[in-house]
Formats: sequence, structure tokens, C-alpha cells
Amino acid sequence: MTERADDREESLTADTEARGLEALISRAARAGKGPAPVERWNPTFCGDLDMEIREDGTWFYQGTPIGRMPLVQLFSSVLRKDEDGRTYLVTPVERVGIRVVDAPFIAVEMDVCGTGDGRVITFRTNVGDVVEAGPDHPLRFVDEEATGGLKPYVLVRGRLEALVARPVMYELVDHGEEIEVGGRRMFAVRSRGAVYPIMPAEKLQRLSA
Repeated sequence: MTERADDREESLTADTEARGLEALISRAARAGKGPAPVERWNPTFCGDLDMEIREDGTWFYQGTPIGRMPLVQLFSSVLRKDEDGRTYLVTPVERVGIRVVDAPFIAVEMDVCGTGDGRVITFRTNVGDVVEAGPDHPLRFVDEEATGGLKPYVLVRGRLEALVARPVMYELVDHGEEIEVGGRRMFAVRSRGAVYPIMPAEKLQRLSA
């Protein structure tokens, strides 16, 4: 019996084996296909659509979850975030606004290869994008004042980011190290020669005490 596409998608985050880069890319639904060239399009704004991307990455249309992954992937391929801070679905002839609670994508899997300045951290998103953290896809870390937690984001394309899922965040910080940044010791991660500070080293020591 042929395995259903939905079952394959659900198995992606549960799979703890074959975390190598080649396996990660082969499981990404859209690896190598790339998004539409929305940055080159300048269509007329046609109003807002009752569509929302929730904090967990689930897409809703008129209050109902969109359960078909191919449809979500299609919409995600024409997403664009503009200078006004809003997110749109863009085609060559129209631009419609949608709501995004946090980030439009979720980084659900990561792979790390190499060490030191040669280290490369690769993420796969919930819609199949595969990006290597680095100068073209920087990481940033945001403190959650309400909870005292940490929220990492990686730039996917344009101004669109992926929130790093909490299990992946724990895996990410396991690769952190103390690095001097601007004359201050920071707990940080490296990827493609770039250094991304997470927090001051003394803060980490206090939290670990």
C-alpha cells in the first residue's frame, strides 16, 4: 500500500534517525524547487484575506485549519513581507494581506556539520524550505520577557523568518560556545563563519547556577 502524503509529513518531525544533511534535504517537500519571484512583482493591493498563520505554523482560512500540506506549500511559496511590516500573498496581478501571529514558518529540524568557523547549521521548515544559517540567512535570538524564555529565528527569504521550534532550539543551544564578541564574552553559535550571540556568558552562568 502506498504511504499517504499526510503520513509522510507527520513522520518528519518524529523521525530521529538519518539526520544527515543529505537525508534532511531529501525529505524536504520543496527542496530545490524554490519560491516564486515575488520580490520582482509589484501588483495592486486587493484587500485583506481572512487567512492567518498561527504561532505553531498552522494556516487557517476563515477560522478553519488548512489541512492539505500541498496547498499550504503553494501559499507559502508566494508569501512576501513588505517594509510596512505586513505579510501578503503575491501573484503577478494581485497582492492580498494575511495575518501572521508570530513568524510565517517554523524550523522543525536541523543538521550540524563541521566545527569552529567551518561549522554549518542547516534548518528545514514546516513547509519544506532548507536554509543554511549564515550571512544570507542570519539567526537572531529574542528574549521572552513574560516567560524568561528564548525564541530563536532564522531568516528564510526576503523578510520572512522561521521560528525555531522549541525541541530544535534545545538542540541548537547544545552547539553554543563562549565567544568574545565586541570585547564581551558571549554564549553564541557559529554557522558559515558568522557568530550569533545568544546571551552574555555571565547570564548563562547565573541561569546555570
